[in-house]
Amino acid sequence: MRTVFRADRAVVDGRERPAAVLVDGERIEAVLPRDARVIADRAIVLAADEVLLPGLVDTHVHVNEPGRTEWEGFASATRAAAAGGVTTLIDMPLNSLPPTTDAEALAVKRKAADRQCSVDVGFWGGAVPGNLAELPALHGAGVFGFKCFLLPSGVDEFPPLSRPELAAALAQTAALRALMIVHAEDPGLVTDAHGRRYTDFLASRPRAAEDTAIAGLLALADQTGARVHVLHLSSADALPMIAEAKAAGVHITAETCPHYLALTAEEVPDGDTRFKCCPPVREQGNRDALWDGLADGVIDCVVSDHSPSTTDLKRLDSGDFGEAWGGIASLQLGLPVVWTQARERGHGLADVVRWMAGNTAALAGLDGTGVGTASGGAGAGTAPGGKGRIAAGTAADLVVFAPDAEFTVDAGRLHHRNPVTPYAGRTLSGVVRSTWLRGEPVRHDDPDAEPRGRLLTRRAH
Repeated sequence: MRTVFRADRAVVDGRERPAAVLVDGERIEAVLPRDARVIADRAIVLAADEVLLPGLVDTHVHVNEPGRTEWEGFASATRAAAAGGVTTLIDMPLNSLPPTTDAEALAVKRKAADRQCSVDVGFWGGAVPGNLAELPALHGAGVFGFKCFLLPSGVDEFPPLSRPELAAALAQTAALRALMIVHAEDPGLVTDAHGRRYTDFLASRPRAAEDTAIAGLLALADQTGARVHVLHLSSADALPMIAEAKAAGVHITAETCPHYLALTAEEVPDGDTRFKCCPPVREQGNRDALWDGLADGVIDCVVSDHSPSTTDLKRLDSGDFGEAWGGIASLQLGLPVVWTQARERGHGLADVVRWMAGNTAALAGLDGTGVGTASGGAGAGTAPGGKGRIAAGTAADLVVFAPDAEFTVDAGRLHHRNPVTPYAGRTLSGVVRSTWLRGEPVRHDDPDAEPRGRLLTRRAH
C-alpha cells in the first residue's frame, strides 16, 4: 500500500512547512512538495486546521503488567498512547511483578505484552542491589538501558542503590556502552510527611534532595565515563550544574514531565492527592525556570512518567499525601498539556516535536542507529529504521494534530485503566485527530481492532 499524506503544515527538519509525505508500506519513501504528483493507492489530505507530526516517543511509562495489571496494562496503556499521539513507548522495569531485573523477568514481561499492544513497545532493565552480574545478560537481551533509584522506589521489590553500588553499576554500564537512567533524590534529605497539607508534602522532598543527588551522579559519571540520564527533573536549581557538566563533556542528558511544566504548587488544593508525584510539583517560579531550561537545551526531553495506580491507592477519601501513591497518569494527555503551555510561551510545534519525539528517540537509540524488534509473535520482523521524525527511510509513524482545537478533559473518557487525573476539567489546546503506526491508522477506539504494535529490542552495537 502506497499512501500520500498532503499537509499545508508538517513538522519536517525542525520546522513547519507544506509537504507531501509518500509512504510505501511501513516506511516513508519521500518527503516532497505539498502538491507533488505521485503514484499512490490512497491520499490522506489534512484539513486546513491540521498539522502532520511524527509519532511521539515516550521513554518513561509505567505499564505495570504483569503483577499489577489492575493499575495499568499493555492493552489499556497503548490505546491511551495512540489516542495521545504516542506511537512508541518504553516501559519501566518496576511496579510489575516480577520487576525487570534479569533476563528471565524480561521474558515474562514480553510474554505478557505480546499481541496486546496498539503501539510499539520497548523495555528498560533495572539496576538494583545484588543484580550487577545480571546486567550483561539483560543488555544482551535487548533492553534499552537500565534504571535505578537512589532512594526507596515505593515498591519493596525494587530497592535503591547505595553510592558504592551506583558507582559499580555505572562502571558496568560504561563497559557495556549502555545508558543508566536515574531517579535522583538524596534519601538523607527526604523526610516523611503525612496529612492533607500540600505544603508539608512539598517541604518533605525539597529541591536540595534532587540537587545533591544529581551532583553526586554527575561526579560518578565523570569518573566512570558512563552515559547517564536524569529522570523527571523537577528542581530548576539543578540546571546550572547539568549545563556545566554537559559543557565539560560528561555524558549527561535530562528530562522533565508535563506536570512539572503545567502545574504549580500554589494551585494544588490541600487533600487533592491526584497531584501527588515524586519528586513533587513545585512553585510557579520553578516551573518557569524549567521552561527556560528547555529553551536553552539543558533539558533534552519531555516524557509522561505515566505512573498510574488504582483509585483507592490515591487515597482520595482521606486526602493524605503521605499515604497516597505518588504518580500522575498522563500518557494520553502529554501532547496537549505541553502544547497548551508551550504556545503561551512562544514555542512552536517544532519545539514540542523535538522534545517529545526527536530527542526521546535519540535517547533510546530509536532514531535509526539502534532499533530492532523482538522475535516471536506480533514482534516478529524488521522494524523500519528511525523514529521521531518525518524523513525518507524512517518509520511511517505519523500523527494528525489540530493545534487550535480545544477540549475539556473528562477523566472517564480517557483510555487509562483508572480515571484519576489532576487535569480533569481543564481546557487544553490540541486534539489528536488520528495516529498512524507504520503506515496504517491505529484504531484505538475499536475494541475489535487487532493490535499492531511490535515489541522492540535494542540492536547490538
